[in-house]
Amino acid sequence: MNLKKIVVLFLIGSFHNLFAQKDGYWDKERATTKEIIVSAGDRITIKTEDLPVGTTEVVYRVTLLDENQQMANSLVNVLKAIPDPYGIGQGSAGAVLLMSKISGDDKCTYALFTSDSNAKKYIDNGKANEACYAQTEPVSKDAKRLSIDKSSCLNANTTTIWFGFESKNWLLKQKIVLEVVPWVDTKLNRGWNVDNKNEIVSLCKTSTMAQKMANSDDFCVCILDKIMKQYRYSEYQKLLAIEKTKIYKDFGNVCYNDASISKNVYNDLRTQANTLIKLQKYNEAISKLNTIIGAGKATALDYSSIGYSYILTKQYAKAIKFLKEGEKLDDTELLVKLNLAHAYLVSDNYSDAKQIYKKYQSQNVTDSVSWIDKTKQDFILFQKAGLPSSDFERVLKLYN
Repeated sequence: MNLKKIVVLFLIGSFHNLFAQKDGYWDKERATTKEIIVSAGDRITIKTEDLPVGTTEVVYRVTLLDENQQMANSLVNVLKAIPDPYGIGQGSAGAVLLMSKISGDDKCTYALFTSDSNAKKYIDNGKANEACYAQTEPVSKDAKRLSIDKSSCLNANTTTIWFGFESKNWLLKQKIVLEVVPWVDTKLNRGWNVDNKNEIVSLCKTSTMAQKMANSDDFCVCILDKIMKQYRYSEYQKLLAIEKTKIYKDFGNVCYNDASISKNVYNDLRTQANTLIKLQKYNEAISKLNTIIGAGKATALDYSSIGYSYILTKQYAKAIKFLKEGEKLDDTELLVKLNLAHAYLVSDNYSDAKQIYKKYQSQNVTDSVSWIDKTKQDFILFQKAGLPSSDFERVLKLYN
Protein backbone atom coordinates (compact mmCIF):
# COMPACT_ATOMS: atom_id res chain seq x y z
CA MET A 1 0.00 0.00 0.00
CA ASN A 2 1.53 3.32 -1.04
CA LEU A 3 1.84 6.39 1.19
CA LYS A 4 -1.06 8.25 -0.46
CA LYS A 5 -3.51 5.40 0.26
CA ILE A 6 -2.33 5.19 3.86
CA VAL A 7 -2.92 8.93 4.35
CA VAL A 8 -6.42 8.71 2.81
CA LEU A 9 -7.40 5.79 5.04
CA PHE A 10 -6.05 7.59 8.09
CA LEU A 11 -8.11 10.70 7.28
CA ILE A 12 -11.26 8.62 6.72
CA GLY A 13 -10.76 6.92 10.08
CA SER A 14 -10.13 10.24 11.78
CA PHE A 15 -13.28 11.81 10.37
CA HIS A 16 -15.30 8.72 11.33
CA ASN A 17 -14.11 8.95 14.93
CA LEU A 18 -14.70 12.71 14.99
CA PHE A 19 -18.32 12.49 13.90
CA ALA A 20 -18.99 9.34 15.94
CA GLN A 21 -18.17 11.10 19.17
CA LYS A 22 -21.08 11.78 21.48
CA ASP A 23 -21.91 15.26 22.72
CA GLY A 24 -21.20 15.15 26.45
CA TYR A 25 -18.53 14.89 29.13
CA TRP A 26 -17.13 12.69 31.88
CA ASP A 27 -18.44 14.23 35.11
CA LYS A 28 -15.42 14.06 37.41
CA GLU A 29 -17.16 16.30 39.97
CA ARG A 30 -19.76 13.62 40.67
CA ALA A 31 -17.53 10.60 40.24
CA THR A 32 -17.45 8.01 43.03
CA THR A 33 -14.09 6.99 44.48
CA LYS A 34 -14.20 4.87 47.62
CA GLU A 35 -11.58 2.72 49.30
CA ILE A 36 -13.15 0.19 51.64
CA ILE A 37 -11.98 -2.58 53.90
CA VAL A 38 -13.92 -5.85 53.76
CA SER A 39 -13.50 -8.38 56.55
CA ALA A 40 -12.52 -11.94 55.69
CA GLY A 41 -15.37 -13.75 53.95
CA ASP A 42 -17.71 -10.82 54.55
CA ARG A 43 -20.11 -8.93 52.26
CA ILE A 44 -20.56 -5.16 51.95
CA THR A 45 -22.50 -2.72 49.75
CA ILE A 46 -21.46 0.70 48.48
CA LYS A 47 -23.81 3.34 47.14
CA THR A 48 -22.51 5.55 44.33
CA GLU A 49 -22.74 9.33 44.41
CA ASP A 50 -25.98 10.64 42.90
CA LEU A 51 -25.77 10.34 39.12
CA PRO A 52 -26.33 13.67 37.33
CA VAL A 53 -29.38 14.28 35.13
CA GLY A 54 -28.57 13.14 31.60
CA THR A 55 -26.29 10.24 32.55
CA THR A 56 -26.28 7.81 29.61
CA GLU A 57 -23.13 5.83 30.34
CA VAL A 58 -21.25 4.76 33.45
CA VAL A 59 -17.71 3.40 33.59
CA TYR A 60 -16.59 1.69 36.79
CA ARG A 61 -13.41 0.03 37.97
CA VAL A 62 -12.88 -2.41 40.84
CA THR A 63 -9.35 -2.90 42.13
CA LEU A 64 -8.16 -5.04 45.05
CA LEU A 65 -4.97 -3.79 46.72
CA ASP A 66 -2.49 -5.41 49.02
CA GLU A 67 -1.68 -3.55 52.19
CA ASN A 68 0.27 -0.30 51.55
CA GLN A 69 -0.41 -0.41 47.79
CA GLN A 70 -1.69 2.83 46.19
CA MET A 71 -3.56 3.37 42.92
CA ALA A 72 -1.20 4.30 40.08
CA ASN A 73 -3.77 6.27 38.08
CA SER A 74 -7.28 7.29 39.05
CA LEU A 75 -10.10 6.30 36.69
CA VAL A 76 -10.91 9.96 36.06
CA ASN A 77 -7.36 10.54 34.77
CA VAL A 78 -7.51 7.42 32.61
CA LEU A 79 -10.75 8.60 31.00
CA LYS A 80 -9.12 11.85 29.94
CA ALA A 81 -7.49 9.82 27.18
CA ILE A 82 -10.88 8.56 25.95
CA PRO A 83 -12.99 11.40 24.47
CA ASP A 84 -16.33 9.60 24.89
CA PRO A 85 -17.87 6.16 25.65
CA TYR A 86 -17.74 5.27 21.94
CA GLY A 87 -13.99 4.83 22.31
CA ILE A 88 -14.41 2.29 25.11
CA GLY A 89 -16.88 0.24 23.11
CA GLN A 90 -14.56 -0.26 20.13
CA GLY A 91 -13.06 -3.50 21.40
CA SER A 92 -10.60 -4.80 23.93
CA ALA A 93 -8.14 -1.89 23.66
CA GLY A 94 -10.47 0.54 25.41
CA ALA A 95 -11.29 -1.95 28.16
CA VAL A 96 -7.61 -2.76 28.76
CA LEU A 97 -6.85 0.96 29.11
CA LEU A 98 -9.37 1.16 31.96
CA MET A 99 -7.78 -1.60 33.97
CA SER A 100 -5.58 -0.80 36.96
CA LYS A 101 -1.86 -1.19 36.49
CA ILE A 102 -1.71 -2.89 39.88
CA SER A 103 -3.90 -5.13 41.99
CA GLY A 104 -3.45 -7.37 44.97
CA ASP A 105 -3.47 -11.13 45.21
CA ASP A 106 -6.90 -11.14 46.85
CA LYS A 107 -10.06 -11.70 44.86
CA CYS A 108 -13.76 -10.91 45.27
CA THR A 109 -17.07 -11.34 43.53
CA TYR A 110 -19.49 -8.46 43.15
CA ALA A 111 -22.95 -7.54 41.91
CA LEU A 112 -24.77 -4.35 40.90
CA PHE A 113 -28.26 -3.36 42.08
CA THR A 114 -30.72 -0.62 41.20
CA SER A 115 -32.38 -0.47 44.63
CA ASP A 116 -31.27 -0.36 48.24
CA SER A 117 -33.67 -3.16 49.19
CA ASN A 118 -32.19 -5.58 46.67
CA ALA A 119 -28.68 -4.66 47.80
CA LYS A 120 -29.65 -5.45 51.42
CA LYS A 121 -30.97 -8.87 50.37
CA TYR A 122 -27.56 -9.56 48.87
CA ILE A 123 -25.91 -8.70 52.18
CA ASP A 124 -28.26 -11.09 53.97
CA ASN A 125 -28.12 -14.14 51.71
CA GLY A 126 -25.25 -13.56 49.25
CA LYS A 127 -27.54 -14.28 46.30
CA ALA A 128 -27.39 -12.04 43.22
CA ASN A 129 -30.82 -13.02 41.87
CA GLU A 130 -32.03 -9.41 41.97
CA ALA A 131 -28.83 -7.96 40.50
CA CYS A 132 -28.78 -6.12 37.19
CA TYR A 133 -25.24 -7.46 36.71
CA ALA A 134 -23.18 -10.02 38.63
CA GLN A 135 -19.52 -10.98 38.45
CA THR A 136 -19.65 -14.50 39.85
CA GLU A 137 -16.06 -15.49 39.06
CA PRO A 138 -13.64 -14.05 41.66
CA VAL A 139 -11.48 -11.25 40.25
CA SER A 140 -8.61 -9.12 41.53
CA LYS A 141 -9.52 -6.25 39.21
CA ASP A 142 -12.29 -5.48 36.75
CA ALA A 143 -13.64 -2.62 34.63
CA LYS A 144 -16.91 -2.27 32.77
CA ARG A 145 -18.96 0.24 30.81
CA LEU A 146 -22.71 0.39 31.39
CA SER A 147 -24.81 1.98 28.67
CA ILE A 148 -28.37 3.24 29.00
CA ASP A 149 -29.38 1.37 25.84
CA LYS A 150 -27.64 -1.92 26.66
CA SER A 151 -27.67 -2.38 30.44
CA SER A 152 -30.60 -2.88 32.80
CA CYS A 153 -28.48 -1.18 35.49
CA LEU A 154 -29.02 2.19 33.85
CA ASN A 155 -32.08 3.99 32.53
CA ALA A 156 -33.34 7.56 32.20
CA ASN A 157 -34.56 7.56 35.83
CA THR A 158 -31.52 5.95 37.48
CA THR A 159 -30.01 8.20 40.14
CA THR A 160 -27.94 5.68 42.11
CA ILE A 161 -26.29 2.27 41.69
CA TRP A 162 -25.47 -0.04 44.60
CA PHE A 163 -22.36 -2.25 44.42
CA GLY A 164 -22.26 -5.38 46.56
CA PHE A 165 -18.90 -7.08 47.24
CA GLU A 166 -18.11 -10.46 48.75
CA SER A 167 -14.57 -11.18 49.98
CA LYS A 168 -13.02 -14.44 48.83
CA ASN A 169 -10.22 -14.24 51.38
CA TRP A 170 -11.39 -16.38 54.30
CA LEU A 171 -8.50 -15.43 56.56
CA LEU A 172 -7.60 -11.78 56.10
CA LYS A 173 -9.39 -8.53 55.41
CA GLN A 174 -9.34 -7.01 51.89
CA LYS A 175 -8.87 -3.49 50.58
CA ILE A 176 -11.17 -2.71 47.63
CA VAL A 177 -11.13 0.49 45.59
CA LEU A 178 -14.33 1.31 43.70
CA GLU A 179 -14.33 4.08 41.10
CA VAL A 180 -17.43 5.11 39.13
CA VAL A 181 -17.49 7.90 36.55
CA PRO A 182 -20.70 8.97 34.75
CA TRP A 183 -20.86 10.20 31.17
CA VAL A 184 -23.37 13.06 30.87
CA ASP A 185 -25.18 13.72 27.60
CA THR A 186 -25.15 17.49 27.14
CA LYS A 187 -28.71 17.68 25.78
CA LEU A 188 -30.24 15.26 28.27
CA ASN A 189 -28.47 17.07 31.09
CA ARG A 190 -31.09 19.80 30.70
CA GLY A 191 -33.61 17.30 32.07
CA TRP A 192 -35.77 16.90 28.99
CA ASN A 193 -36.34 13.16 28.80
CA VAL A 194 -39.04 11.47 26.72
CA ASP A 195 -41.71 11.73 29.43
CA ASN A 196 -41.03 15.44 29.98
CA LYS A 197 -41.17 16.16 26.27
CA ASN A 198 -44.46 14.28 25.95
CA GLU A 199 -45.86 16.44 28.75
CA ILE A 200 -45.35 19.58 26.64
CA VAL A 201 -46.54 17.97 23.40
CA SER A 202 -49.71 16.68 25.08
CA LEU A 203 -50.55 20.17 26.33
CA CYS A 204 -49.90 21.56 22.87
CA LYS A 205 -52.22 19.05 21.18
CA THR A 206 -55.18 20.29 23.26
CA SER A 207 -54.56 23.97 22.50
CA THR A 208 -56.89 26.08 20.36
CA MET A 209 -54.14 26.73 17.82
CA ALA A 210 -53.27 23.05 17.43
CA GLN A 211 -56.88 22.04 17.01
CA LYS A 212 -57.16 24.30 13.98
CA MET A 213 -54.69 22.00 12.24
CA ALA A 214 -55.27 18.60 10.69
CA ASN A 215 -51.72 17.67 11.76
CA SER A 216 -50.19 19.73 14.56
CA ASP A 217 -46.98 17.69 14.98
CA ASP A 218 -44.61 20.29 13.48
CA PHE A 219 -46.28 23.08 15.43
CA CYS A 220 -45.97 21.25 18.76
CA VAL A 221 -42.37 20.21 18.11
CA CYS A 222 -41.55 23.86 17.33
CA ILE A 223 -42.95 24.96 20.72
CA LEU A 224 -41.14 22.11 22.49
CA ASP A 225 -37.80 23.04 20.90
CA LYS A 226 -38.12 26.67 21.97
CA ILE A 227 -39.04 25.78 25.56
CA MET A 228 -36.18 23.26 25.84
CA LYS A 229 -33.70 25.77 24.45
CA GLN A 230 -34.66 28.46 26.97
CA TYR A 231 -35.28 26.35 30.10
CA ARG A 232 -33.93 23.32 31.89
CA TYR A 233 -36.82 21.08 32.86
CA SER A 234 -36.22 21.81 36.55
CA GLU A 235 -36.46 25.55 35.80
CA TYR A 236 -39.62 25.08 33.76
CA GLN A 237 -41.24 23.13 36.60
CA LYS A 238 -40.64 26.01 39.02
CA LEU A 239 -42.54 28.53 36.87
CA LEU A 240 -45.95 29.73 38.00
CA ALA A 241 -48.94 28.53 35.98
CA ILE A 242 -49.51 32.06 34.67
CA GLU A 243 -45.85 32.23 33.55
CA LYS A 244 -46.12 28.91 31.72
CA THR A 245 -49.28 30.13 29.98
CA LYS A 246 -47.55 33.28 28.74
CA ILE A 247 -44.47 31.39 27.57
CA TYR A 248 -46.63 28.88 25.75
CA LYS A 249 -48.68 31.65 24.11
CA ASP A 250 -45.60 33.62 23.01
CA PHE A 251 -43.83 30.61 21.55
CA GLY A 252 -47.09 29.43 20.00
CA ASN A 253 -47.49 32.71 18.12
CA VAL A 254 -43.91 32.52 16.85
CA CYS A 255 -44.34 28.92 15.70
CA TYR A 256 -47.78 29.57 14.22
CA ASN A 257 -46.28 32.25 12.00
CA ASP A 258 -43.31 30.16 10.94
CA ALA A 259 -43.41 30.01 7.13
CA SER A 260 -43.37 26.23 6.72
CA ILE A 261 -45.76 25.59 9.62
CA SER A 262 -48.22 28.35 8.70
CA LYS A 263 -48.37 27.05 5.13
CA ASN A 264 -49.51 23.67 6.45
CA VAL A 265 -51.91 25.34 8.90
CA TYR A 266 -53.68 27.30 6.19
CA ASN A 267 -53.71 24.36 3.79
CA ASP A 268 -55.36 22.32 6.54
CA LEU A 269 -57.96 25.06 7.05
CA ARG A 270 -58.69 25.13 3.29
CA THR A 271 -59.13 21.37 3.22
CA GLN A 272 -61.47 21.52 6.22
CA ALA A 273 -63.46 24.40 4.67
CA ASN A 274 -63.87 22.58 1.34
CA THR A 275 -65.07 19.47 3.15
CA LEU A 276 -67.58 21.53 5.13
CA ILE A 277 -68.90 23.14 1.93
CA LYS A 278 -69.44 19.71 0.40
CA LEU A 279 -71.34 18.76 3.56
CA GLN A 280 -73.37 21.99 3.19
CA LYS A 281 -72.09 23.27 6.56
CA TYR A 282 -71.54 26.75 5.16
CA ASN A 283 -71.35 28.71 8.42
CA GLU A 284 -68.56 26.48 9.70
CA ALA A 285 -66.74 26.80 6.38
CA ILE A 286 -67.03 30.60 6.57
CA SER A 287 -65.36 30.55 10.01
CA LYS A 288 -62.39 28.55 8.67
CA LEU A 289 -62.03 30.78 5.60
CA ASN A 290 -62.26 33.98 7.67
CA THR A 291 -59.29 32.73 9.73
CA ILE A 292 -57.22 32.45 6.54
CA ILE A 293 -58.36 35.84 5.24
CA GLY A 294 -57.83 37.54 8.61
CA ALA A 295 -54.24 36.29 8.66
CA GLY A 296 -53.58 37.75 5.22
CA LYS A 297 -52.93 34.30 3.72
CA ALA A 298 -55.95 34.06 1.40
CA THR A 299 -55.83 33.19 -2.30
CA ALA A 300 -58.41 34.13 -4.93
CA LEU A 301 -59.93 30.67 -4.51
CA ASP A 302 -60.36 31.28 -0.76
CA TYR A 303 -62.37 34.40 -1.60
CA SER A 304 -64.36 32.39 -4.14
CA SER A 305 -65.17 29.74 -1.53
CA ILE A 306 -66.26 32.23 1.14
CA GLY A 307 -68.31 34.18 -1.42
CA TYR A 308 -70.03 30.95 -2.47
CA SER A 309 -70.74 30.10 1.20
CA TYR A 310 -72.19 33.57 1.84
CA ILE A 311 -74.49 33.17 -1.20
CA LEU A 312 -75.84 29.88 0.16
CA THR A 313 -76.42 31.46 3.59
CA LYS A 314 -78.23 34.35 1.83
CA GLN A 315 -75.66 36.96 2.90
CA TYR A 316 -75.42 38.51 -0.55
CA ALA A 317 -73.76 41.83 0.33
CA LYS A 318 -70.94 40.03 2.11
CA ALA A 319 -70.62 37.63 -0.82
CA ILE A 320 -70.18 40.52 -3.28
CA LYS A 321 -67.68 42.28 -1.00
CA PHE A 322 -65.40 39.23 -0.64
CA LEU A 323 -65.69 38.20 -4.29
CA LYS A 324 -64.56 41.67 -5.40
CA GLU A 325 -61.55 41.28 -3.10
CA GLY A 326 -60.85 37.98 -4.83
CA GLU A 327 -60.94 39.72 -8.23
CA LYS A 328 -58.24 42.11 -7.04
CA LEU A 329 -55.98 39.17 -6.20
CA ASP A 330 -56.50 37.35 -9.49
CA ASP A 331 -58.66 38.83 -12.23
CA THR A 332 -58.35 35.64 -14.29
CA GLU A 333 -59.87 33.26 -11.70
CA LEU A 334 -63.21 32.35 -13.30
CA LEU A 335 -64.67 30.70 -10.21
CA VAL A 336 -64.54 34.12 -8.57
CA LYS A 337 -66.20 35.66 -11.65
CA LEU A 338 -68.96 33.04 -11.75
CA ASN A 339 -69.74 33.36 -8.05
CA LEU A 340 -69.83 37.14 -8.39
CA ALA A 341 -72.36 36.76 -11.22
CA HIS A 342 -74.41 34.45 -8.96
CA ALA A 343 -74.27 36.99 -6.12
CA TYR A 344 -75.54 39.77 -8.39
CA LEU A 345 -78.29 37.53 -9.75
CA VAL A 346 -79.76 36.40 -6.41
CA SER A 347 -79.56 39.97 -5.04
CA ASP A 348 -81.80 41.15 -7.92
CA ASN A 349 -79.10 42.72 -10.08
CA TYR A 350 -79.70 40.84 -13.32
CA SER A 351 -78.03 43.49 -15.48
CA ASP A 352 -74.56 43.16 -13.91
CA ALA A 353 -74.92 39.39 -13.61
CA LYS A 354 -75.84 39.08 -17.33
CA GLN A 355 -72.65 40.83 -18.46
CA ILE A 356 -70.47 38.36 -16.56
CA TYR A 357 -72.45 35.26 -17.60
CA LYS A 358 -72.25 36.23 -21.28
CA LYS A 359 -68.59 37.28 -21.21
CA TYR A 360 -67.15 33.97 -19.99
CA GLN A 361 -69.71 31.42 -21.25
CA SER A 362 -67.32 29.85 -23.76
CA GLN A 363 -64.60 29.15 -21.22
CA ASN A 364 -63.90 26.54 -18.53
CA VAL A 365 -63.87 27.39 -14.82
CA THR A 366 -61.45 24.49 -14.20
CA ASP A 367 -59.46 22.23 -16.47
CA SER A 368 -62.42 19.82 -16.75
CA VAL A 369 -65.60 21.80 -15.94
CA SER A 370 -67.12 24.31 -18.34
CA TRP A 371 -68.59 27.64 -17.29
CA ILE A 372 -72.02 26.58 -18.52
CA ASP A 373 -72.01 23.20 -16.73
CA LYS A 374 -70.89 24.80 -13.46
CA THR A 375 -73.67 27.38 -13.79
CA LYS A 376 -76.26 24.64 -14.20
CA GLN A 377 -74.88 22.65 -11.24
CA ASP A 378 -74.96 25.76 -9.01
CA PHE A 379 -78.52 26.68 -10.03
CA ILE A 380 -79.77 23.22 -9.03
CA LEU A 381 -78.14 23.59 -5.61
CA PHE A 382 -79.43 27.18 -5.21
CA GLN A 383 -82.98 26.08 -5.91
CA LYS A 384 -82.77 23.32 -3.30
CA ALA A 385 -81.43 25.88 -0.82
CA GLY A 386 -84.43 28.16 -1.47
CA LEU A 387 -82.51 31.03 -3.11
CA PRO A 388 -84.36 33.45 -5.46
CA SER A 389 -84.59 31.53 -8.74
CA SER A 390 -86.86 33.60 -11.00
CA ASP A 391 -83.97 34.63 -13.25
CA PHE A 392 -82.24 31.27 -13.53
CA GLU A 393 -83.98 30.34 -16.78
CA ARG A 394 -83.19 33.74 -18.28
CA VAL A 395 -79.50 33.12 -17.67
CA LEU A 396 -79.59 29.63 -19.16
CA LYS A 397 -81.29 31.01 -22.29
CA LEU A 398 -78.32 33.35 -22.75
CA TYR A 399 -76.18 30.27 -23.40
CA ASN A 400 -78.39 28.98 -26.26
